[in-house]
Amino acid sequence: MVIKIVCLRCRQKLTAPAYAEKITCPQCGELNPIIKKSSPATSREQGKIIPPLIGKSMEKLRKLLLGNTQRLSGSSGSSSSPPSKLCALDHSVNQLPAKKRAVLCGVSYKKWKYKLKGTINDVMNMKTLLTQTYGFLERNILVLTEEESDTRLIPTKANIENCLKWLVNGCQKGDSLVFYYSGHGLRQPDFNDDELDGFDETICPVDFLREGMIVDNDIYATIVKPLSEGVTLHAIVDACHSGTILDLEHVYERDKGKWIDNRPPSGVRKKNKWWHSVFYKCLRR
Repeated sequence: MVIKIVCLRCRQKLTAPAYAEKITCPQCGELNPIIKKSSPATSREQGKIIPPLIGKSMEKLRKLLLGNTQRLSGSSGSSSSPPSKLCALDHSVNQLPAKKRAVLCGVSYKKWKYKLKGTINDVMNMKTLLTQTYGFLERNILVLTEEESDTRLIPTKANIENCLKWLVNGCQKGDSLVFYYSGHGLRQPDFNDDELDGFDETICPVDFLREGMIVDNDIYATIVKPLSEGVTLHAIVDACHSGTILDLEHVYERDKGKWIDNRPPSGVRKKNKWWHSVFYKCLRR
């Protein structure tokens, strides 16, 4: 009785005695192991199930299916809809913040007559720049647009404020933070006597008609004042009336090529002693 196999290397058909365990291919010299088939089960044994074996198999299958379900639903319970894509807001509170992180906000006001075109493209281009050129990881970037499926990332007033708090939370020396905003900007009368021109600058969330604008005083308090020594914040605001949107004590006059004092005559001081770590760019429309 002989066994017929195919060479593993050259696919040459080979014939070997039934008792052989290996055979060398005369064509290519490959040593081919001979795997013998087990004897067929008797008609009585066919279809017979051994209880301990099926029990273990079912247990493995149950764990496998349960594990997949947990990975899909995020919990041991069932879910009728797929979960939202995880974002940086889902990171554990015990997890150390990333050294590089960013909040990119593009508001198009698509349901209003004053809608803007291109703000979402602006945000996506900035995200590409940060990830491909400056080494930011996508999981450490929050993108807020009206196209996001995660309701926490719709650019409402509450969401923007929450994301700005996330940006600076736990910041340490050596961290690089980016805040980018593309949308409408307005101004309103200054009631705190802390503006040279008598006006507070604002940015406009998608729900600003109902919830109000975000004032420069609040932006300063949220992302400038908490900065510690050695933390770098780059803020880029593409909006009208955004010249002093961070309420910094010093403003750089490009035409004069120098820093000028931006403190109001009232003497009100909103100072962060690490102000030199804040780099701000306003893009006038």
